[in-house]
Amino acid sequence: MARITAGVATSHVPAIGAAMDLVKTAEPYWQPVFAGYDWSRRWIAQEKPDVVILVYNDHASAFDMKIIPTFAIGCGERYKPADEGWGPRPVPDVEGHADLAWHIAQSLILDEFDMTIINEMDVDHGLTVPMSLMFGQPEQWPSKVIPLAVNVVTYPPPSGNRCWLLGEAIARAVESFPEDLNVQVWGTGGMSHQLQGPRAGLINKEWDNRFLNLMSDDDGEALRAISHIEYLRETGSEGIEMVMWLIMRGALGKKVRPLHRHYHVLASNTAVGHLVLEPVS
Repeated sequence: MARITAGVATSHVPAIGAAMDLVKTAEPYWQPVFAGYDWSRRWIAQEKPDVVILVYNDHASAFDMKIIPTFAIGCGERYKPADEGWGPRPVPDVEGHADLAWHIAQSLILDEFDMTIINEMDVDHGLTVPMSLMFGQPEQWPSKVIPLAVNVVTYPPPSGNRCWLLGEAIARAVESFPEDLNVQVWGTGGMSHQLQGPRAGLINKEWDNRFLNLMSDDDGEALRAISHIEYLRETGSEGIEMVMWLIMRGALGKKVRPLHRHYHVLASNTAVGHLVLEPVS
């Protein structure tokens, strides 16, 4: 049967993608950011996941104010990079795994999660930047991807507890799929940052590192109890993206083993966080 072998958390700062695309990764400003992913690239080249369930948020590329799904799962065969106003990123199309995606969608809906099913959409930096950080710049992505989009842009976003429970349900769905697949779950977005208003540029290193500790060591109770207000107060308006990490964390079970950790300030106007975790049975 299919099995979830690891979880990855990472920021998806759009300027990181631009730095890679414009060959600026060795510049002094950017080098410390990318150095934190060297270990991860070596690790994932050894792990060779068949499928990545990639939890991210769309940035008005596939969805807009007309349609705002709380949770949407991509069940298509292929997804093109989105044009976010300056042309699509020069990265490969994302190949989906429709059979597993449809199985997960059915399992989640019967498990009483109201999923939006997407058969066609373009994917923006929220998905492609994590792929580039982990896989570099190949001619073809080495893993198939199931996009799972979460609304963290427009109020009300889902609670951290609901995201954790969705992760648990995803784990049950994957484990019931009969094909032998090595599956990873990635939670993307975050960490502390605010892009507008009087608090634009907010960074909270202390809170970010506490959150990384909880993701690595906690059984989930403290993570699930963090309220929307705390995310917004302590990490800025865009820090709410960290609830998406809890979907990954919930899918791994209560106990995990941290394999790698990276935290860096500043990249563009955000903090960058990254974790690699494996479940402990």
